[in-house]
Amino acid sequence: MMRLLSLLLLLAAAVPVFAQSPSPLDGEWRGTSDGGSCNAPLDYQISIESGIVDGSAFDTTARGPAPNPRHAAPPAPGPGLWQIHGVAKSGASFPLLSVASVKGSDRREGKLSARLDGGTLVVSETGGCRRTARLSRAS
Repeated sequence: MMRLLSLLLLLAAAVPVFAQSPSPLDGEWRGTSDGGSCNAPLDYQISIESGIVDGSAFDTTARGPAPNPRHAAPPAPGPGLWQIHGVAKSGASFPLLSVASVKGSDRREGKLSARLDGGTLVVSETGGCRRTARLSRAS
């Protein structure tokens, strides 16, 4: 019984050690990117808490199925929703991973680079359409 109690006390003391400290980037960030080479701007909503980045980007130009009077094969739809994840680093640019929300085995990933520029979070695609977004803190 005494061993169990001492083990629980040791674990309780260790939990704060693993917690990350707050980051100056913490908060809600929102904004819209330019269209890039794809001419398809994205609306970004990113949340940063203790340096952990979680968010999404939505393609406002994405359309659903359309009538096909010629009975030709329809073009493949582009992803309309992207999930964004990563770890924020203050004082330097940091990488983010974006994953498209698509059905089936068509897994699409993109790499982003983010940095703080004054009071603005600048998120840039390092490949693909090469869009750049300037995000501001949501109030």
